[in-house]
Amino acid sequence: MQHLTISQPDDWHLHLRDGATLKAVLPYTVRQFARAIVMPNLKPPIRSVTDATAYRDRILAAIPEGEQFEPLMTLYLTDNTSPDEIFRAKESQFIKAVKYYPAGATTNSDSGVTDIRKCDRVFEAMQEVDMPLLLHGEVTDHDVDPFDREKVFIDRHLIPLKQRFPNLRVVLEHITTSDAVQYVLSASAIAATLTPQHLLFNRQALFQGGLRPHFYCLPILKREEHRQALLQAATSGNPKFFLGTDSAPHTRTSKETSCGCAGCFSALHALELYAEAFESVQALDQLEAFASFYGPDFYQLPRNTKQITLSKTTWRVRDQVPLLESGIVPLGAGREMTWHIV
Repeated sequence: MQHLTISQPDDWHLHLRDGATLKAVLPYTVRQFARAIVMPNLKPPIRSVTDATAYRDRILAAIPEGEQFEPLMTLYLTDNTSPDEIFRAKESQFIKAVKYYPAGATTNSDSGVTDIRKCDRVFEAMQEVDMPLLLHGEVTDHDVDPFDREKVFIDRHLIPLKQRFPNLRVVLEHITTSDAVQYVLSASAIAATLTPQHLLFNRQALFQGGLRPHFYCLPILKREEHRQALLQAATSGNPKFFLGTDSAPHTRTSKETSCGCAGCFSALHALELYAEAFESVQALDQLEAFASFYGPDFYQLPRNTKQITLSKTTWRVRDQVPLLESGIVPLGAGREMTWHIV
């Protein structure tokens, strides 16, 4: 196969940041994706409809001239989020979900939830208006190994949450383990997003030839057996699994430091990375549904009618994309790729 034409995909988990970073990275997403679920973990976070409206306006203003892109907004859940804010979010029509971060779990998550049970009134309102809950599914307890935090979260928090709110639609985001795959398959009203880094790389990528900070993300890369389980889920044709890059831009200096930030920047070449992952298991015929159909179906939105074409050609991922004084290093910088968007 030398060419692959599919319906234009959407990114169901994306970090755009704000200000200069937003303007620098947004064109790469617009080149590939028609819509994206935009993460709310700014400083300060997007906690209200008013915040989301202003942020959406800034994103729309940054779209390159002549291009079309629809940002789908989210609210940042805190211990103090009110059910009334959920009702207002639903009325807005452009806020599509609420994001749960455990306090301190990842970048700009200091305002996150300290105890998930504190949010039950909010979950009840979300279930009532059918607004999805997006989960960063990790515990933050210091006595839990970082490689086990997703499994512990499922057992300790997610299973009880779904027992309390069985009709609450949930997305377990950026899943990294076979445990998460099995839970999503077994539970109702739940889906999962998968990132290119977790489909293509295992935790050995972090340590090849030294410490590789640009492969450091949260949840962290796991063993090869987990990567294989994720790849099988992504290519299975099961509509519970769909594309979410979790592309997270950080400057080189904020990654290559004594306490580096978590996140992989994949917006530059995300669709090409997914194509490479699917081709590795002879499943390119499943890419369109994973990238373009299952996400809109879960979010109860129309599928895109525009098409996008990838061509079989060899090229090299650039070492850096411009931003401020140090730039952003993309996922797999220097890597030779085999698919390219026409």
